[in-house]
Amino acid sequence: MKSVRQVAILDIIDKQDVETQEELADALRAQGIKVTQATVSRDIKELRLLKVLTPSGAYKYATADKAENGLSDRFIRVLAESMLSVAVSGNLVVVKTLSGSANVAAEALDSLHWPEILGSLAGDNTILLVIRAESEAPQVVQRIQELMK
Repeated sequence: MKSVRQVAILDIIDKQDVETQEELADALRAQGIKVTQATVSRDIKELRLLKVLTPSGAYKYATADKAENGLSDRFIRVLAESMLSVAVSGNLVVVKTLSGSANVAAEALDSLHWPEILGSLAGDNTILLVIRAESEAPQVVQRIQELMK
């Protein structure tokens, strides 16, 4: 019963914005699943659901991957607005940013999970990306330049 209930919870939060545990419990009851608020609370913890901000300014439950996608979108906007230039040298890519924004921009790049990027280091206005292979560096530079547009 627990697994059926948890699958139903994931389906509900995927299809509608659920702001409270009570709303979630009501949605489960509407599907014929008997629950208490305590049960819903435990399921939320076990499923590791997060409350994320919606574009309308309200909060809703979401899975971690959905929350990360939302963060990625915001990070990409910050990245695009803060990057000034990008250059390559061998398997290293250097990204220049506005003063004080390199850490956030590096986090944005990290959140993209590009397999070519082994890691990043950020200073105040400079990011150093270590690329897996020198042959992949120009492609990474091109993708970054597309984000800058």
